[in-house]
Amino acid sequence: MDAFYASVEQRDSPELKSRPVVVGGDPKSRSVVCSASYEARRFGIRSAMPCSQAYRLCPQAIFISPNFDKYITASRQIHAIFKQVTATVEPLALDEAYLDVTENLFNEPIASNIARWIKEQIQQELRMTASAGVGPNKFIAKLASDHKKPDGLVVIPPEKVMSWIEHLPVEKFWGVGPATAKKLHALGIQTASDIRRLDSTQLEKEMGSFGSFLYELAFGRDPRSVEAHSEPKSRGSETTFDKDILNAQTLLNYIESQANELSTDLKKIQRQATTICLKIKYSDFKQISRSQSLTQPSDESFTIAQTAAELLFRDTDVGTRPIRLIGISVSGLVTPDHPVQLCFDFLR
Repeated sequence: MDAFYASVEQRDSPELKSRPVVVGGDPKSRSVVCSASYEARRFGIRSAMPCSQAYRLCPQAIFISPNFDKYITASRQIHAIFKQVTATVEPLALDEAYLDVTENLFNEPIASNIARWIKEQIQQELRMTASAGVGPNKFIAKLASDHKKPDGLVVIPPEKVMSWIEHLPVEKFWGVGPATAKKLHALGIQTASDIRRLDSTQLEKEMGSFGSFLYELAFGRDPRSVEAHSEPKSRGSETTFDKDILNAQTLLNYIESQANELSTDLKKIQRQATTICLKIKYSDFKQISRSQSLTQPSDESFTIAQTAAELLFRDTDVGTRPIRLIGISVSGLVTPDHPVQLCFDFLR
């Protein structure tokens, strides 16, 4: 979808049409931009930017607090349209998904026709625009979908893949973040064509097993299939404070609230966590994370909160350095009937 949250707000409030809209919260607070309309993006406003910075870039922008109930409702309508085409849908976010239409309910052999139909249905049913990318695999389709936003439809047939991504910056590769990009740049690698000039074993030596995957992507090859029923891998909750917090008890209160939220979520999806991670961002923006594996999987709020509290007091500067953000995430999710390792205490 195109600027999804902001587009929902503009659709539901006609007076916001053609105006710079920022979904994120009060620019005087520490909230960040969740979504910016294309009118706002012309001023340089982007997702994850502090709302205070967005305000400096565009003081006339309209700032709106997120309404996730509305966004979830719209998401369900969008995914219902996807399911009219194929059951092989892999959700990426509320507004994004991969579809494998090799076999589809329309018996339509041309994928671009299906993409066009989906865009038209979204326009008719939700009064919003969407961008679609058609390609021989997930990597190419994703790149194509981002190429001509908003309201774009880009088709990359197999025979044009190599030339289309020849000059693609490594930052656009799946799985390449700032740290990996920096390492690649240090090796003299800037684009897909730079990777192609290397030997795959050389790249794997420098980058580990991820190197061989990058090598395949540089040639437009992506072995990943569309997974219609992907298992949940993690859940998280975090809070950015309006004012830095030094008081440990206040932080514990937030940890307890987040643990309750995660426990409810885990029970809803019928999963238990094997690892608890605590995330801290200090007032100077330095961020750290500390994790602990549980002896037994759990979905109980007490266990999550207790583990996070132990990490807080054991491995952070709580009480001595002001904190602007605290969060908990749980991972290594397993079903309640998952086999567990029994532990015994023996007398010595």
